[in-house]
Amino acid sequence: MYEPTQLRTFLAVAQTLSFTRAADRLGLRQSTVSQHVRRLEEATGRPLFARDTHRVELTEDGEAMLGFARTILQAHERAAAFFGGTRLRGRLRFGASEDFVTTRLPEILESFRREHPEVDLELTVELSGTLQARLAAGRLDLILAKRRGAESEGRLVWEDTLIWIGAPGLRLDPDRPVPLILYPPPGITRARALEALEAQGRAWRIACTSSSLSANVAAARAGLGVMAHTRGLVPPGLVPVPARAGLPELGDVGFVLRKGRRGGESQEAADALAEAILAGGDRLHRPR
Repeated sequence: MYEPTQLRTFLAVAQTLSFTRAADRLGLRQSTVSQHVRRLEEATGRPLFARDTHRVELTEDGEAMLGFARTILQAHERAAAFFGGTRLRGRLRFGASEDFVTTRLPEILESFRREHPEVDLELTVELSGTLQARLAAGRLDLILAKRRGAESEGRLVWEDTLIWIGAPGLRLDPDRPVPLILYPPPGITRARALEALEAQGRAWRIACTSSSLSANVAAARAGLGVMAHTRGLVPPGLVPVPARAGLPELGDVGFVLRKGRRGGESQEAADALAEAILAGGDRLHRPR
């Protein structure tokens, strides 16, 4: 009743909230994406998206379809692997931005390990810039990381807006430098925050720097300063800085999957994990 191809297209649109970006991810024409969604809506007899010229949103039935789509596609992949007689093996070196540690990424990885027990999965959690450097050096096979604004490489999993966050009730003195909580170089949010402040001509100072998300969040909760962070992943105990503070906008950031070039069994495992992450991408910006 529900075609796997249409379900994959549905998930891509649901995760990117854009027919255009979904088409880019899947390597399809936008008209084909629209056709897949229309046929799936015809099969269900219900609208799955509310859309106009400015935005795309899931309906309540669309939200319900997310879980069904993931389950159907997972069963389809298991059946294909079983009857195809293929079992993934080898070592897969996967790197993920720390942004995702508090999301449902661990559940996706756990499911992957159950379905592919003969794959030796090694996980590296690091800054996105560091992960990209390790991938380029051949030290990782697959990464899930932020993409710099000028880059176009990688399969888009999710896109969101960067915002300033801090402790509730934090007040910034407009006559004093902005106290910043930053990742060390080559942090992508660090670079974006400093570039935006410099462009605005706003003075700043570093109140805390750490490569650990937990340490930076603790500093922010203590009221030491503000930090740039993804809107959909704001940690508990922190809130967006009000617009009246006058801080510059930080723009959007994309989270992408990028693969290495090692080939062989590792490449096959990387392909399988990439598809699992894409299928469950909507869970990556929902706290556990």
